[in-house]
Amino acid sequence: MSYRIAVRALCEFAAKRGDLDLRFTPSPSAQEGIAGHQLVGERRGERYEREIALSGAYRHLEVRGRADGYDPDANRLEEIKTHRGDLSRQPANQRALHWAQAKVYGHLLCTERGLDQLTVTLVYFDIVSQRETPLSERCSAEALRAEFDAHCQAFLAWAQQELAHRRRRDRALQALRFPYAGFREGQRPLAESVYKAIHTRRWLMLQAPTGIGKTLGTLFPMLKAMPGEPLDKIFFLTARNTGQRLALDALRTLGVGQRHCETPEPDHLEPDDSRSGDSRLGDVQAVPLRVLTLTSRDKSCEHPDKACHGESCPLAAGFYDRLPAARKAAVERGWLDRAALRETALAHEICPYYLGQEMARWADVVIGDVNYWFDFHAMLYALSQQQQWRVGLLVDEAHNLVERGRGMYSATLDHAAFRRLKPTLPAPLKRPFSRVASAWRALADDSESDYRVLETLPGKLIGALQQAVSQVVEYQSEQPIALDSELQRFAFDAQHFCRVADVFGEHSICDVSRQAPRGRQRQAGARVTLRNVVPAPFLMPRFAAAQGGTLFSATLVPEAYYRDLLGVPDDAPWMSLASPFQDSQLEVRIAARLSTRYADREASLTPLADRIAARFHARRGNYLAFFSSFAYLERVADRLAERHPEVPSWRQASRMNDDAREAFLGRFEANGEGVGFAVLGGIFGEGIDLPGDRLIGAFVATLGLPQVNPVNEQMRARLQALYGHGYDYAYFFPGMQKVVQAAGRVIRSGTDEGVIHLLDDRFAKRETQALLPAWWPKPITD
Repeated sequence: MSYRIAVRALCEFAAKRGDLDLRFTPSPSAQEGIAGHQLVGERRGERYEREIALSGAYRHLEVRGRADGYDPDANRLEEIKTHRGDLSRQPANQRALHWAQAKVYGHLLCTERGLDQLTVTLVYFDIVSQRETPLSERCSAEALRAEFDAHCQAFLAWAQQELAHRRRRDRALQALRFPYAGFREGQRPLAESVYKAIHTRRWLMLQAPTGIGKTLGTLFPMLKAMPGEPLDKIFFLTARNTGQRLALDALRTLGVGQRHCETPEPDHLEPDDSRSGDSRLGDVQAVPLRVLTLTSRDKSCEHPDKACHGESCPLAAGFYDRLPAARKAAVERGWLDRAALRETALAHEICPYYLGQEMARWADVVIGDVNYWFDFHAMLYALSQQQQWRVGLLVDEAHNLVERGRGMYSATLDHAAFRRLKPTLPAPLKRPFSRVASAWRALADDSESDYRVLETLPGKLIGALQQAVSQVVEYQSEQPIALDSELQRFAFDAQHFCRVADVFGEHSICDVSRQAPRGRQRQAGARVTLRNVVPAPFLMPRFAAAQGGTLFSATLVPEAYYRDLLGVPDDAPWMSLASPFQDSQLEVRIAARLSTRYADREASLTPLADRIAARFHARRGNYLAFFSSFAYLERVADRLAERHPEVPSWRQASRMNDDAREAFLGRFEANGEGVGFAVLGGIFGEGIDLPGDRLIGAFVATLGLPQVNPVNEQMRARLQALYGHGYDYAYFFPGMQKVVQAAGRVIRSGTDEGVIHLLDDRFAKRETQALLPAWWPKPITD
């Protein structure tokens, strides 16, 4: 059995030494890199060869890659590296890595074409000035082979370990059994459909209701498929931290991260995956999987006041020198949740965040946020492309991917933040930032209204931003900039804005909002936004890059809405599974003579307060009441307290830290009594589990429709032009998705019983009820 490895991965493992150093950043985007490579190639002669596929072997290693270019007339192989900023500031270990890559390609080319010598050239291309800086070295084929052999020899022991691990892993997965005596109702077809999707290398759109055991029911078949397909990695992607915890719990249930099944069921396992009445199989064999949970840099950073290089941060100094021992300890540990990863990293005095990035290469199952695969800077996607991994994806709570996708491919520049930054700018940056200020001011001065949509991109502002970012890079290479500094944040925002501008199209809108009235004493500022409306063009290639996968959620209707906006492959089947709940468990009531429309808010306050109190007195217990805004929430809660002071209540605040959130949820005690007021679509509208009598009912006093404003109206118009369903796609479907998610907090297990009050006359309409879950009983209108 041979071990395949990409040239870049081989060199990063064997040739990278010294400090972690991010001063020579931000690097060009993928689009900028591709454009740079193309421009360099166009400058060469007609016989110049581009993107040459090469491979070679060393014992049981198979090394593959694509050399950037070869000039047969000059017998010169070129490795092209795009950059921005002063090349003299490039860290020495980064230059050494580039030489290692170029020389490995040189060896592979010499072997394939029988060359006895070769000129190996690093071509550094500045994407701003478009200048080339070539660095050349004449090498014999013998010297290139010796360097190649040295790198392979350094990796060989690790490769042997990896092959042995994969054999153990695959044998264990082939023998893996479902951890219970039987599947829950609906769980078998769920598992079979996930397995079939990955086996046929397709995507599946799966609507699977709460109570069916989605997390366990999707992970188990994906793991079973891993040896046969074969898959290199499984990525379990979530939009919320609760989904990550549930994935870890499901893996523990399957025997991962433990020696046998004596570990009890986790306390925080959601009811739809718990098995209080089911039988565990006698013994579940330990499964030798490497599991990694990825955490964002701001939550992982041990020294947020320091810059990411060895002269500033002690965990960056000598990072690559200490990485081999930390990597070895991490793979021996196997189970790398956030706490374990941090403990391992600090034991070896290296950065936990960047150890996590390294361990993504060697883990079997990676759990992380959806941005790790789908956004511009998606680390897992980039690694998969570089290493040519075969990956299977599971995307939990996939209904969130529409809004999350829009956010990933949108960018905003806030003039207020820029004004705060300007007085603190160091002298070398004042001139380039003055150009930005002038271009920005011109945009504001051109605006006749507080909001307008631009027909073309603001080219002068984008050009000034690009120049300013380059100057920040050069300054940063000389002066440390803290991760949380205003300058660092603006530089990242500006770079992201320029990248989004590079791929701007009909899927997006460019708008300008005035931030202050014009006047002699105070000049207007402008917020400029590149606003993605349809993320499908960006998400489609990410779907295509995986071997297959499943998008699953309890709310994934209407099908056409998600297909259009997510860009799911045309051959992806859509499947909806029946709920395990009985309609007798739930009562649904509609207030058919009550309006919660904005114009009727004042008149609705007393009827709403009285309905909530009447239901509470009819059956005392814990309830959640959802409203469209904090202002509306506060007014109804105040009216309830005024008219019915005997009804206990508590409220979601506009900004709540983790302790405040836990305190809010802690009020929902077993046998408790009261009403929690929350905002629809907020942190308590989905992803929380209050089974049994911790929650016996919910009030939803809104259709959840987004606010009618100039931005949403522009989105409606664009969606109408593209799909002919502007109102539904911009307002109605997103609003009803929030309603169903919020109402879904009531029935979480087979023994729960409760009531849902839909408090608006629009819920009585046929088109609205068509979007309610099919298993719900017929609503009672009053």
